[in-house]
Amino acid sequence: MTKIEEGRIAWDRGTWRNPPVRVVDDGNCLQVTAAGQSDAWRHTSYGFVHDSAHALLAPLGAEGAVEVSFLLDYSEQFDQAGIFLHVSEPVWVKAGVEVSDGIPQVGAVVTHEVSDWSVAPVPEWTGQEITVRLSRAGDAVTIRARAGDEPFRLIRVAPLSKTARAQAGPFCASPTRDGLTVTFTRWVETEADRSLHPEPG
Repeated sequence: MTKIEEGRIAWDRGTWRNPPVRVVDDGNCLQVTAAGQSDAWRHTSYGFVHDSAHALLAPLGAEGAVEVSFLLDYSEQFDQAGIFLHVSEPVWVKAGVEVSDGIPQVGAVVTHEVSDWSVAPVPEWTGQEITVRLSRAGDAVTIRARAGDEPFRLIRVAPLSKTARAQAGPFCASPTRDGLTVTFTRWVETEADRSLHPEPG
């Protein structure tokens, strides 16, 4: 019998914001096929609002963390997967790995009425299981990510009101093509990070 990880969230606990084209739950992994032209973005630089990314959401309290793992086996422009935190149409965060200019990039889009985007190239992550961690504490959201069992790296610290009612969970989107299928392997809730920086020793 396979041991169930403590804090693991069942796939059927979440509710889809923008249901995907197809979902297959094999009892362990969740395979999600995104609709073509699905995306999440507000205004900045591009001048459009897209609110069609596929996010499987469950409540996230003011003090807590969520981790989502998935396989980085996609390679087309703007293919993306990771964690989505939703407060309202103009307030949300998405974080994960997106293919941009031919290279997988780890990063985040933080949106308060308008979106901003930060990325860093991670071509060495191709073909690996990626874990994105989103921790909420106080007035901040802290995002970390890693490939395999390597240490988490800090991706972003962003503001979020401690009174905001939020939901979070796995997401994917496919702005430029049909047929993107992402394999999610893990969805876990756990305690919030104790501090922004690792403790010495």
